[in-house]
Amino acid sequence: MAKAKKAKRAPKKDKDKEQRPGTGFVAHGAEDLPSAILKNYNLEIKDEEGFIGDRASGRAFRALLDEVRAQVSEVTEDPLGKKPTKEISKKQLDKMLENGHSIAAGVIHGAIEEFSKQLAGVVRRYLRLKTWRDTERIVVGGGIRQSRVGQLIIGRAAVILKSERVKVDLLPIRADPDEAGLIGCAHLAPAWLYQGFGGLLAVDIGGSNIRTGIVKLNAKRAPDLSRAKVASFDLWRHSEEKPKREEAIDRLIEMLERSIDKAAKARIKLAPLIAIGCPGEIARDGAINTGAQNLPGNWESSRFNLPALIRERIPAIRKHETVVLLHNDAVVQGLSEAPFMRDVEHWAVLTIGTGLGNASFQNKKS
Repeated sequence: MAKAKKAKRAPKKDKDKEQRPGTGFVAHGAEDLPSAILKNYNLEIKDEEGFIGDRASGRAFRALLDEVRAQVSEVTEDPLGKKPTKEISKKQLDKMLENGHSIAAGVIHGAIEEFSKQLAGVVRRYLRLKTWRDTERIVVGGGIRQSRVGQLIIGRAAVILKSERVKVDLLPIRADPDEAGLIGCAHLAPAWLYQGFGGLLAVDIGGSNIRTGIVKLNAKRAPDLSRAKVASFDLWRHSEEKPKREEAIDRLIEMLERSIDKAAKARIKLAPLIAIGCPGEIARDGAINTGAQNLPGNWESSRFNLPALIRERIPAIRKHETVVLLHNDAVVQGLSEAPFMRDVEHWAVLTIGTGLGNASFQNKKS
């Protein structure tokens, strides 16, 4: 049997040594989160065919769509046209699915069916892991959740699992994919940090995009942050520009500074916190150990520390010393669901985008 390769965990240390300058209350990449215990994340599972995460990614769906197009093109004109699959946007696929020619819709449905089977297989494989075995609910986020095609994939995979008597609910993440990774940032810090503040700066770094935004907490209306909303956000598709690492950081700082200005104009009192979701395995000191290969430049260098760079460039927010908190992006997306998971004990998230992200949680006792 193939063994799962687990994300490395730092050795246990005493409380004082775990804390780092600029954090003070929790380490980066923490397992002990305010509302849940992070059981694991960023797992890589390999079998004789390779990494199973490669079968449930945006690239994998496009490859399947290519296969179906090729089969149909052997007997008739390609109903999706001459444009290469990788250049057809999710919105265009949705439009063809709903309003296009019946054969075009059939081609897309064929790829949906095959990809749904692969996704169900990936879920079954994760559920064989000890840390996932008790999982009662899995939410699916990432770019795939953003389209009707993606929603059909999630729904069809859920039906396949139910028909096989797999006792797990598979659901799309409830927040808009552009916002889930920002809203989840609010759940990285304890509630006491937000006393007297109305919002925080959040960052969602992905293999294709970087988002920054203002999360309005609405903590007085809902102390569990279930009413947290994104007041505004900026999106930069860095994959289209292919910047160097230093250029990407400069752009990120500019985006954060714009968000600070927007918050002031909207009279949102920001907490002195910048919370970030980023691909990879996050060390306690804010370094990125592995998994950042899709980001611009080398983010895994021992000489690169994103939280330290941001604190240096934005040392204070509203005259309070800036705290920067970094965690894995799939973990952060999953945390956007934390207030709505109180009816189960064990739950998880899969994010399907450039690659496959994953994390599993156990709720703390109320």
